[in-house]
Amino acid sequence: MKFASLKHGRDGRLVLVSRDLSRCVAVADLAPTLQSALDDWDRLLPLLQARSDALNAGTLPDAVAFDEAACASPLPRAYQWADGSAYVNHVELVRRARGAELPPSFWTDPLMYQGGSDTFLGPRDPVVMADEAYGIDFEGEVAVITGDVPMAATPDQAGQAIRLVMLVNDVSLRGLIPEELAKGFGFFQSKPSSAFSPVAVTPDELGDAWADGKVHLPLLVTLNGEPFGKANAGVDMTFNMPALIAHAAKTRPLGAGAIIGSGTVSNKQDTAFGSAIKDGGVGYSCIAEVRMIETINTGKPSTPFMRFGDTVRIEMRDAAGQSVFGAIDQTVQPYTR
Repeated sequence: MKFASLKHGRDGRLVLVSRDLSRCVAVADLAPTLQSALDDWDRLLPLLQARSDALNAGTLPDAVAFDEAACASPLPRAYQWADGSAYVNHVELVRRARGAELPPSFWTDPLMYQGGSDTFLGPRDPVVMADEAYGIDFEGEVAVITGDVPMAATPDQAGQAIRLVMLVNDVSLRGLIPEELAKGFGFFQSKPSSAFSPVAVTPDELGDAWADGKVHLPLLVTLNGEPFGKANAGVDMTFNMPALIAHAAKTRPLGAGAIIGSGTVSNKQDTAFGSAIKDGGVGYSCIAEVRMIETINTGKPSTPFMRFGDTVRIEMRDAAGQSVFGAIDQTVQPYTR
């Protein structure tokens, strides 16, 4: 099944979306919001599935055209948003660029931060910032939405709690990160509202692309209309989604509707320090990684972070070329009071 939340109030209006993303149907008689569906998932699942099957068969007279621009994030706000860093290649590059060694524990114990979840951006909402000097960056990621997860869940138990999969633009303000981390208390101001794909899908919709708790598809990123990244989210992922969920639940239960992110999708490349798409590589899922490569190779970065008017698009397509989740497509705009 494919779910979306049309913009309506704080929590959106839940719709089921056809497999080809062309049509949708409201399901207020079953669940007015995605959170309400997640809270009563086991009872509602067969009813929602029957409605989805009818939508895909073209037998629902109340189905209407689906408009990605009308969507909020699938969960416009959530009880929990925790983002991991499953692609250790990305972390290794960050540290190498500043001359630091990667601790061995990073290969066995995931990094994770708890982000703000009271407001998420819609997939076509602008990224509004007061100052370009903040170092505005995007981070293309995969995320899952869980059902209830007990404290100290095993990865197997955690995997069984995955309800939906979606994409993320985890907006990062690189200019604010160093001073925040230097305080020893983690991210806050440097991690503003994230945006999620128009559609969240049940893992079975991914077919063979969902295996081992990973999405084995390229994450397609364009910056200002130019190809920027096509790293495969199923490659070089040190910690799969069940492992990240289990990490988050080590000392606390997770409630239905918790969102767990993968961290920036990053692939090791044929060259020593990575390769842009124009050089025959798979590119990158954030600007910071390009700047790391430039710093390693030349001693300083040359690619600027995002400026007002810049655009980023993040999407995944299946083997047939069909968009799976719809696209995150955002423009950076200046904030005015």
